[in-house]
Parts: sequence; C-alpha cells; structure tokens
Amino acid sequence: MTMTDDAPDAAIERVLDEAYAAFDAERYDRAGELLAGVAAGVAPGLAKALWFDAALCALRMRDWPSARDRGLQAVRFVERGANEPAYWNLGTAATALRDWDLARDCWAGFGMEPLPGTGPIDIDGGPTCVRLGIGEVVWARRIDPVRARVLNVPFDPSRRYGEIVLHSGAPSGERVSGGVTYPVFDEIELFEASPLATLAVRVTARDADDIEDLSARFARDGYGMEVLNSRVDRCSCCSEGTHRSERGRFDGEQPLFIAAPEDTAHAVLDTWTRDRPDARSWTDLHPA
Repeated sequence: MTMTDDAPDAAIERVLDEAYAAFDAERYDRAGELLAGVAAGVAPGLAKALWFDAALCALRMRDWPSARDRGLQAVRFVERGANEPAYWNLGTAATALRDWDLARDCWAGFGMEPLPGTGPIDIDGGPTCVRLGIGEVVWARRIDPVRARVLNVPFDPSRRYGEIVLHSGAPSGERVSGGVTYPVFDEIELFEASPLATLAVRVTARDADDIEDLSARFARDGYGMEVLNSRVDRCSCCSEGTHRSERGRFDGEQPLFIAAPEDTAHAVLDTWTRDRPDARSWTDLHPA
C-alpha cells in the first residue's frame, strides 16, 4: 500500500482508515470502492496514491474492468518511461481483457521498447518458470511481459502442455538450469487453455539416451513429454527459494506423460520402438 504527505480532512481520513483496514483484511471489494470514491474528489497529491491502491484492489480481485478503469486514472499522475508500477498493473488488466492496443501502450509507458504489430502480443521473451495455481512449477516461454506458454507436461493432468498463463510481474523464487538462473512467476489465471490432453504410457528402454531420443521426437513435432520420476515435491516455502533443475533417474522402465493427439503419440512410440526393437518397447497408452 502507498500513502502521501498530503493531509486529508477528518471525514476523508475516517473513510481512508476504513478503506485500509478493509485492505488489510483482504476485503478488496470494499477497500477499492472506498478508495476510488475518495480519489475522485481530492487533490492530485492524494489522488495519485489512492487511484493506484484502488486499481490494486481490483487487480487482487481479478476484476479486470475495474482494474483497467482505475488504472487509467492512476497512470495520469505518473511519468511515462519511468518503470512506474501503475503502468505495469494497467498493462496486466489490459492483457486480461485482450485490449492489445492498451497493453502495448502500457508496456511502452512502463519503459519497454514498443512492441510491434497489432492484435495479440506474441514475442519470444525467452524461457522462464511459472508456479501454477495448483502449486506446481513448470517451464514456460514468455510471450509478453505477463503471459507465458507452458513448455512442460504438468504432473497434474488438470493442467496442460501448451496452455497460456497470465502471471505476476514480481518473481517468487528461482530455478537454475545449465548454469543460468531463471525467475519463477506466480500464475494469476489461466489465460488460454490447451487442446492437448495429457496421455500416460509406460516405456522400457536400455539407457537414458533412448528416453532423450523419444522426448526429442515429440518436441520436433511441437508436442511434449515428461518423465514422471523427475517430479520433485517441495513445500510452498521451499518452492520459493532457488533450486537447480535435475534429470530424473533412469531405471529401465519409465512411466511417462505425453501431450499429443493419441494417434500421433501411438505413431511416434511405434517408430521409436522400431528403430531399436531390441532395446525399446511401450505399453498401456491411455488418458492420464
């Protein structure tokens, strides 16, 4: 929460006390309503903080139209190109509402290079990690400042490879892979579902290279594969620390999750097996 040095009169001060008490109690609907009501009638020095906090309340509730409307008021009081969080919050709301022109303007207003084009933003923002609402951390590729496409097959089949997630702007942990550290962002909401349901299968292979080869075959076709024994469970506190990514152990027989149409998965598994029939086999392909 933010405050200001401007001194409101006693009546306004009582309303603000109630508003911030509601905020602390996570009653964001009441807090936002009170803050916006006061912000509309006070001097700019006080209005700047109140509009920001009112928009933040709407953001916490996922009330995207109110977050946009209050955010538009909040950015009136801040400098463009100065990394002001009011622009970031408004950009998040605009993205959730699929208002791509406003989102582009917000990222430029925040201080980023202008994003080219019109319509949905889809840039290659590089790899990152996202903590899904179910608590699982997955690898993803950022397609704009607050969205990422999931690149793992989640261990929970209720979530899917290829879905697009709206995520927070502040990291809550790190993952290290190949000597590079990547931030972990918390999911705000599922932005776009994936059509690829998760399949389960059990494969037998002679060595770890066989499993890597199978994964590469699915990846070449734009699909995903996950070795179930690579799963590492952590409590919520530990999950927010820094962790190194490790390969799952190999024991000759592997349960896998696959994200691909069933007929495609069947064909890839058959081809993979035929290439080394003495070392590879699979069985029991079914929806997870």
